Amino acid sequence: MAFLDGIRIRIAAGSGGHGSASFRREKYAPRGGPDGGDGGRGGDVVLRTTTCVQDLSHLAGVPLFKADDGGSGMSAKCHGKNGGDLIMNVPAGTIVSDATTGLVLRDLDEIDADLVVARGGKGGRGNVHFATATNQAPLTAERGEPGEARELQLELKLIADVGLVGLPNAGKSTLLSKISQAHPKIAPYPFTTLYPQLGVTEVDYYGRMVVADIPGLIEGAHRGVGLGDEFLRHIERTRCLVHVIDASAPDPVKDYGTLRAELESYGHGVAAKKRLVVANKIDLTAAAAGVEALEGALDDEVVVVSAATGQGIEHFLERLSALASAAGA
Repeated sequence: MAFLDGIRIRIAAGSGGHGSASFRREKYAPRGGPDGGDGGRGGDVVLRTTTCVQDLSHLAGVPLFKADDGGSGMSAKCHGKNGGDLIMNVPAGTIVSDATTGLVLRDLDEIDADLVVARGGKGGRGNVHFATATNQAPLTAERGEPGEARELQLELKLIADVGLVGLPNAGKSTLLSKISQAHPKIAPYPFTTLYPQLGVTEVDYYGRMVVADIPGLIEGAHRGVGLGDEFLRHIERTRCLVHVIDASAPDPVKDYGTLRAELESYGHGVAAKKRLVVANKIDLTAAAAGVEALEGALDDEVVVVSAATGQGIEHFLERLSALASAAGA
């Protein structure tokens, strides 16, 4: 199933079990006192962040997520069984909102965090609770309370140390595959990457680093052109950005300007993040002039690599480690 970073779902907690209206039935007490037990509590609906899921696609196509109802009370003052909670796994970075009011309930930005989004109903009381001096054989027993029900809007914003940004076909996916165990789709044409990819790399001094590759951005991305605004939100949480530029392109300096303009227009602080400029595809003949043009036009250091051949990757990781360390300080 395709990557899904936003979904509206319906949830319902379990209803409480009904209380019992029963009486003791013993050999010498054919109509003894009330002994109806209470109903069990309904189960809660709980969202839990985990590394087992990467997006929200596993929640698609389900009309209602419902926890278990509580069991009814029984005779001999036996309580009904409590309903089981429904645990729904979501990736870290999921923002949970009430779909009706738009109120943000919580930003689940840590692993193994739990959020109860619907509470189960209380079980009804059995008739043993209603006996009085004047009514020693009550037939009254409470019905269980219904569980909470609501609609939620879930929105995922990936959590990563580094975000790879660039125009289509700049070589971001190839770079990600070279520095991590990620296996994104790679082909020599634009828009090969259709949804964000995560990779993990180990670098000296910094250690384990999570790198996010988002689909290529085009002019107007901040307004939603090419779904750019949908992709850009996934770099809001990153510590720093790597600007990947195709050095063999006709005008790499213009491409860099387009990229920076989109980041600045999108806002949310992404343009202000610490950055590293990478001139990719230096194995191609036309790249030498592109690297020279970038170095002449930019104040930033330009790190040259060939993601395809691996040239310059070791130096790139050293600079990336230093950048991430500085951004995390």
